[in-house]
Amino acid sequence: MTVVLGIPIPSDDPQFLVALALHVAAGLAAVVAGAIAILSVKGHGRHSTAGTAYFWCLAVIFVTATLLSAMRWTEDWHLFVLGALAFGSGQLGRLAASRHWDLRIHAALMGTSCIVLLTAFYVDNGPNLPVWRQLPHIAYWTVPAVAGVPLILWALLRHPLLCVRRQAPSA
Repeated sequence: MTVVLGIPIPSDDPQFLVALALHVAAGLAAVVAGAIAILSVKGHGRHSTAGTAYFWCLAVIFVTATLLSAMRWTEDWHLFVLGALAFGSGQLGRLAASRHWDLRIHAALMGTSCIVLLTAFYVDNGPNLPVWRQLPHIAYWTVPAVAGVPLILWALLRHPLLCVRRQAPSA
């Protein structure tokens, strides 16, 4: 078994290593693109460009997660499920934006895809990461949601493009 940056690589099969390298690169790019999309002014421009990059990185992550999970199904089937949930949420979120559905649906689904993506990362790598390795296993499954759901709810309730404005009673 090879160890890279303190993280054990469970196979030295060249196909596994190529898929893993693509998976890691797409994961890092998705986190950067997602952060840019989240922090950018909403609408066309930087937000939609970063969101599109996030989506395509998510697609690569799902394909490579599928390949990696298939190679080690007994140990990694749950990572396939998480990858499918992250990609499915991202795909529906993108559809919500392109079909001009309620923007809250888009925001909630894209936020959910980020939470599930981070959950998969911590479930797989948490036991090998500083600080995280001190936490109980359940934390890898719950901390991304405990942190992310309130942020999504805050955005849904407070962001000017997403919140429902209450109209003043007519006189």
